[in-house]
Amino acid sequence: MDAQSQQQQVGVVKKKETRGRKPKPKEEKKDDQQQQAKMKKAHQQATVDDKYTQWKSLVPVLYDWLANHNLVWPSLSCRWGPQLEQATYKNRQRLYLSEQTDGSVPNTLVIANCEVVKPRVAAAEHISQFNEEARSPFVKKYKTIIHPGEINRIRELPQNTKIVATHTDSPDVLIWDVEAQPNRHAVLGATSSRPDLILTGHQDNAEFALAMCPTEPYVLSGGKDKTVVLWSIQDHISAATTDPAATKSPGSGGSIIKQNSKPGDGNDKAADGPSVAPRGIYYGHEDTVEDVAFCPSSSQEFCSVGDDSCLILWDARVGSSPAIKVEKAHNADLHCVDWNPHDDNLILTGSADNSVRLFDRRNLTSGGVGAPIYKFEGHKAAVLCVQWCPDKSSVFGSSAEDGLLNIWDYEKVSKERTTKGPSSPPGLFFQHAGHRDKVVDFHWNASDPWTIVSVSDDCDTTGGGGTLQIWRMSDLIYRPEEEVLAELEKFKSHVVSCASKP
Repeated sequence: MDAQSQQQQVGVVKKKETRGRKPKPKEEKKDDQQQQAKMKKAHQQATVDDKYTQWKSLVPVLYDWLANHNLVWPSLSCRWGPQLEQATYKNRQRLYLSEQTDGSVPNTLVIANCEVVKPRVAAAEHISQFNEEARSPFVKKYKTIIHPGEINRIRELPQNTKIVATHTDSPDVLIWDVEAQPNRHAVLGATSSRPDLILTGHQDNAEFALAMCPTEPYVLSGGKDKTVVLWSIQDHISAATTDPAATKSPGSGGSIIKQNSKPGDGNDKAADGPSVAPRGIYYGHEDTVEDVAFCPSSSQEFCSVGDDSCLILWDARVGSSPAIKVEKAHNADLHCVDWNPHDDNLILTGSADNSVRLFDRRNLTSGGVGAPIYKFEGHKAAVLCVQWCPDKSSVFGSSAEDGLLNIWDYEKVSKERTTKGPSSPPGLFFQHAGHRDKVVDFHWNASDPWTIVSVSDDCDTTGGGGTLQIWRMSDLIYRPEEEVLAELEKFKSHVVSCASKP
């Protein structure tokens, strides 16, 4: 049964806003206004379908590999887990997803096994022959955890990617050891799984802003209470987290928790699990905090963005007030932020003003003065996610409500400004148009270079469900131009010599 027919059976269900920003109440529209809106939506859908058809015809040229996986329920987050196995033509890796349901079945945290095809293995004609309505053979569900409430955000602990944090519509952050958690059958009335740890400290719902520290087992969160909260889960980590090879008793479920409780069938009250209080609470935002990020080189420095249009840099060593506050980082709400792992002076932000901006913290002052060094304007709707590429320091991705995932290189901006090139926005060098609705999350794969997983919430186009895509652009697109031309020339010589043979 598809999501749409299930929703019809359980009745009218209140629709969740993708980013937690509730629409303002509107007056009753007149019939002619409603008709105009329907016609406009139909026209927009026709445009989306045309663009998608055009994109699909170009898949064999643009991509080295692509897998399309239809989701019955939308996933608002997607993250790579640990790599499990390396083989000749593909690698096997964990993938973390969620199922945001309408209440007819429980919300779940899904652990999947994904087969990632290696570069230059997949045949061009094969990767373009996928069915949009089918599940991919490359993605197999491995384990289901029944989550107390729907999942808005998933983040993995870099020191041990078997440990993940989730955000739901509550003030708490939930920590899960996905390997120790029992596999559950998600049926109506089933009790929620019990998290391994609960991080408390927010006074209101914390729905989206969530980050894990790359250097220490620290967790950072932001919420509707306008605060940024920092935890250390160090005291609750056993040897299994810092040393994944360490042994543990089967089914103990406590590899990040002192052995005083075990997760299991639990009940619907997540508060029954062990909890930890915050290390610090930071005040400076005047509206909901929408995203947070750690400085790659320091567990004591981090940044946050919010609906107050502010970008704030914090230093836990000097107190709970902002170290630097940029009052008007964008012309609208800020939705996302990411700190460059290769250069900790560079910070990316994405906003409801449809743009991505790049800030250099050396140019910012505590008085809130500081302009972005670049503005990237290639989206036609609110930007929902930004992330730096782990494989090249100047490259990053941005996804938006326009259904596009853009790949940029800020080093190309100055070059393009000096040469009369195509009309595409400066810095934009690849556009993934495989989703037909808002791209709510994506994640670069640190184990497989230039490989991305992305998810879209398709409720506006198909009435329900979502689409998961795992893809890698052709290396002819991002490799140095001289190197690519040399390879193509070699290929051309080979073709000519073959053609000249009798």
